[in-house]
Amino acid sequence: MFPPRPLPQAPVFLMLARLMVDKGVREYLEAARRVKRQYPEARFQLAGALDPNPASIRQAELDAWIREGTIEYLGKLHGVQAALAGCRYYVLPSYYREGTPRSVLEAMATGRPIITTDAPGCRETVDPDINGYLVPTHDSEALAAAMLRLLAADNQSVEAMAVAGLDRVARLFDVERVNRQLMEITGL
Repeated sequence: MFPPRPLPQAPVFLMLARLMVDKGVREYLEAARRVKRQYPEARFQLAGALDPNPASIRQAELDAWIREGTIEYLGKLHGVQAALAGCRYYVLPSYYREGTPRSVLEAMATGRPIITTDAPGCRETVDPDINGYLVPTHDSEALAAAMLRLLAADNQSVEAMAVAGLDRVARLFDVERVNRQLMEITGL
């Protein structure tokens, strides 16, 4: 259960994912670099494990990003609630062929505006301009522009996006509702 948490005022972005190229980790880093030029106080957190998959980010690359100071690497987390509670915005620029990303649903349930890609699975979580923004895959420039929009938005607009995300996740992705639909579809 991920209860809603108060929205921090600090401009903290968070990405939770296995550190694979297809999850959009490099796009997240490049967008963070762009945004920090205009908002040096913005923080960009990244949490997740390195993966043995050949499409994974390598330790040396991650170490270079950490030394650069653009991202704050939180490591592999065994519980994500504290990280979600500490961020103001949630980002998943994935083009990995996945279902609906659990991390996005958890961020919505926590009450965070979302930036994700207009890709199957991800796009279903966002009602554009209502609870977040959709960006094209492989596009760090569009990702940075969406981040800048959130940073420039007034607090009331950001709060409204958070509330809309809570409503959307409860309405469309409640586990009991989804299980009931699966049971009906399968005739069980």
